[in-house]
Amino acid sequence: MGVATRARAFYALVVFLIGFIFGTVRILLVVPRVGETVAVGLETPVMLAASWLVCRWCVDWLGVPATIPARSAMGTVAFVVLMAAEFSLSVAMFGRSTAEHLASYTSLPGAIGQAAQLVFGTFPIAQVWRR
Repeated sequence: MGVATRARAFYALVVFLIGFIFGTVRILLVVPRVGETVAVGLETPVMLAASWLVCRWCVDWLGVPATIPARSAMGTVAFVVLMAAEFSLSVAMFGRSTAEHLASYTSLPGAIGQAAQLVFGTFPIAQVWRR
């Protein structure tokens, strides 16, 4: 497995695991107190900060070139892997159909989450200029 492939996979899977942990806390503890939209609004900046740090760690540790093509590929593939993992969890664990999963993005909390995932995909490119 090449450096770029490992970076893409690590970035997506580590962020997915962090999101799974935060999502569990959000659903079990925060949503009942403040509602889904506020809970997602509180979780999103924390997830984006964690994503930024994970991305930085991946590109540094695995030596991903600081070029737009390399970082674009990393962000795109990581986004696709994250979406696939989320879809698989939604269907396998929560028993949703494909249509139900896709419909979840039409709610305000779903749209906030999707927007955050799109931003997640841009972090490798944004970090080209961080040094």
